[in-house]
This record gives sequence, structure tokens and C-alpha cells, in this order.
Amino acid sequence: MGVTGWGLVGAAWGDGVEMRGLELINQGALGRQETDADLIVESLGFAPILPTFWTTPMKSLASFLISATLSAFVAGSALANPAAAAPAAAKPDLAKGEAAFAMCAACHAADGNSTTPVNPKLAQQHPEYLVKQLKEFKSGKRANAVMSGMAAGLSDDDMRNIGYWLASKSAKPGFAKDKDTVALGERIYRGGIPDRQIAACASCHSPNGAGMPAQYPRVSGQHADYTTAQLVAFRDGVRKNSVQMTQVAAKMNDREIKAVSDYMAGLR
Repeated sequence: MGVTGWGLVGAAWGDGVEMRGLELINQGALGRQETDADLIVESLGFAPILPTFWTTPMKSLASFLISATLSAFVAGSALANPAAAAPAAAKPDLAKGEAAFAMCAACHAADGNSTTPVNPKLAQQHPEYLVKQLKEFKSGKRANAVMSGMAAGLSDDDMRNIGYWLASKSAKPGFAKDKDTVALGERIYRGGIPDRQIAACASCHSPNGAGMPAQYPRVSGQHADYTTAQLVAFRDGVRKNSVQMTQVAAKMNDREIKAVSDYMAGLR
């Protein structure tokens, strides 16, 4: 790079340049050899800098460029991976979950294993599913006068604490009671009803009814009366918080619903 070229770059930088130095450069009175530092600066995308006696000393400049490059790298990494920059969610507090669940025990039992057939067992249920249902009771997306009232005073943290505490409890097994429909229930649960394009329940809720975490609820051992009531509610448009379940139940008759509900009660 010629000496005059340095003068042009100096003019572009402006305030930090002394006019006398600029004149000397343009007159060819001073020369300067390119150094390794120049190559580093150029490789980082910056224009070459004036000699050290006109502007910031080269050591200070190098320190500045290194700091700026590292800052840009850190910022770019955060933008590329926002999850890494986001703070981790607070760990559920199981003790608080147990305390908050005390008001639910009258219907769902102290350990989440309801003994009342119309009230669901909640022990060992996936916490994400429980939190979703509580939020939808609170918002009104899932209609139930009793549960909407219970959920109204719960914060998101309360719901998480309750959900994870219930997930930590062991579910007690249930039993199928109707021997006349158990074969029909098993056929629907494991193979669906192909001629009506009803998928097998096991494809989402797993062969043993354990469900899939964060996706589909546990159904094994659940009270048949409760499951029947929910399938009828989906079919009749009373429960509207799962399009998938509404579509499945809409194609089932009462006998099929009762058969598969009773079969699921005996899964383990």
C-alpha cells in the first residue's frame, strides 16, 4: 500500500488525525512498512490504521479489536442459540406441591389415588399433562365448574409444583369389571376400528397405558366411569380441549366407549 493511500485512510478517520501528519504523508516525506499487525487488522475487516504517533498506540488498538471481536462472538452465539442464553426454569418444589394439593384431597385422595369412580386418579400422571389441564380449567378452555373454581387461585408455579408432586406418587392398579366386553375393549385399544378410521389407542397411550411424557396422558388403571364420561364429553362437544380426541370419540358408540374404558382400567 502506498504512502498516499495511508493519507486517504487517515482523512476518512477524521478527528484523531493531525493535519501536519497528513501533509507529511501526502508529500511523501514519511514512509511506513506494513507489519503483521496491519495484516491482523485487515483480516478482521477493518481498514489499515494510521501510524502510532498520529493515533492510538498499536497495542491499545489491538486490545480494543480483540475485545470487540470476543464481544461480537459472544453476542452472536447467544443469538444463534437463544435457549442457552435464557435462564433455566425453576426446579419444582415438591413440598409446596404437596401443601397446595391438600385442598384437592377430598376428591382425589391424599396421594392422588382417587377412590371415587367419577373423580380421576392423578398419581403418577405426567406432570406436563396435569399442568396443561389446570391451565385450561383456569382459562375456561376446559369447562368444569368445580375445577375452574379450584384452579382460579393457582399460579403457574403452584400448578407445576402440584403436577410434579403427583407425578412422584405411585398409581394404584385398577381392574376391568365387565368380562362380556373385555375382548371388544382390547380390540379397540390395540387395533382401533379400521373401517371407521379410528386409530388404536395404544399408538398414543402406549401398549400398557403409560402414555407418553409431555404428549399423551397415562390411562392405565384409570376409573372406567371417569374415562367413559370424558370420551362421551369429547364426542358430544362438551369437552373441547383436544381436537384429536374429539375426532376419535365422534366415531364411537356408547358400547364401544364403555368397553375400551373398562379395558383401560385393567391395564398395568
